[in-house]
Amino acid sequence: MRTILITGPGGSGRTTVAAATAVTAARAGTRTLVLSADRTDTLGTVLGVATGATPAQVSSADRTDTLGTVLGVATGATPAQVSENLTAWRPDATAGFRDDLTGFQERASNVLDLLGASRLDPEEVTPLPGAEELTLLRALRDAALSERHELLVVDLPPVPQALALLSLPEELRRYLRRLLPTERQAAAGLRPVLGRLAGVPMPSEWLYETAARWDTELGAVEAVLADRGTVVRLVAEPGPAGADAVRSASLALALRGLRPDTLVANRVVPEDWPAGLVAQQRKALEEWQEPYDVRTVPHLGHDPRGTDDLTALAVPGAGAEVSAVAWPVADQLADDGVLVWHLPLPGAIREELDLVRRGDELVVTAGQFRRIVPLPSALRRCTVAGAALREGELRIRFAPDPDLWPRTP
Repeated sequence: MRTILITGPGGSGRTTVAAATAVTAARAGTRTLVLSADRTDTLGTVLGVATGATPAQVSSADRTDTLGTVLGVATGATPAQVSENLTAWRPDATAGFRDDLTGFQERASNVLDLLGASRLDPEEVTPLPGAEELTLLRALRDAALSERHELLVVDLPPVPQALALLSLPEELRRYLRRLLPTERQAAAGLRPVLGRLAGVPMPSEWLYETAARWDTELGAVEAVLADRGTVVRLVAEPGPAGADAVRSASLALALRGLRPDTLVANRVVPEDWPAGLVAQQRKALEEWQEPYDVRTVPHLGHDPRGTDDLTALAVPGAGAEVSAVAWPVADQLADDGVLVWHLPLPGAIREELDLVRRGDELVVTAGQFRRIVPLPSALRRCTVAGAALREGELRIRFAPDPDLWPRTP
């Protein structure tokens, strides 16, 4: 399955572009699912059909609730016609959060009873901050694993929240492995003995089982994001604010090993509009032409509504696959006695870069963005010998550690 993740600055029209992308692909005969986690039904407003918390098949032939197997869940909603081959889904964060909390209370019943805790009824539960993001990640995973569709279009939140969302699986998995290392599960039979010796209760098996389940689910999301069929599509209005947002987003995506396949310049005004606005947009478009594959979307003079307006936008469909961003290690031992790790970071500023080596990991900070990445195996036996930023690429030099590097006879 192909997956297009669409994001952009707030108010740039990313939901409209996501809907138009899905409509374009569906009209070309591609079985398409468009996914949004917006609390309000902005996607439904653009499409001209209400999208509920369960998948709604957008089909002219099927008006009955036969969609319970679309994604393995019951729909409970009447499909609304938009166009052939198009399905719209807005997952319900509240229902998912209630199910997770109910399951947690059941698994932790012994501990909760010991503490005298009062159980929460599902009816009194409201989702905590972050529940929408986790719900969207879970829905993205389920949709990508489904064989019902050929294309998944995801309406992500605005750029800052979207970048945090894309980094969440990797970071949560790292936290889980630090807090509950899988190798400790090997001592499951010794926990009662250790608990009596230490005088404190040892972690229960359900805790490790839960951590393992979360790790598996997060790993599945990571696999979707790392798949060659997954691309990020940026949406922005050409202008100073849009240019700054695109520059920042591109750097953050590169730090995560992602790059946009297309930059959609939205709401491009015609030549007969006010000269100042036209000149401002044209300047931004010229600056974007070289580093990005730019597709312009015209300003219709009104907010697009329904499939006719969305088709008139001429938004690109699925597009071609984009090669993954490579972080190669160059062997320069013979010439300079070092290995060089190349990290593409377009738009990075030298004064805003920072590197910290922590064991077998490297903490890379670029402006307001940071990522902790594991070192390739060869570099773990080296020490950092320096770094340089050249032509949008961070080049980190590693010198072999004599105590760890194999000696030449």
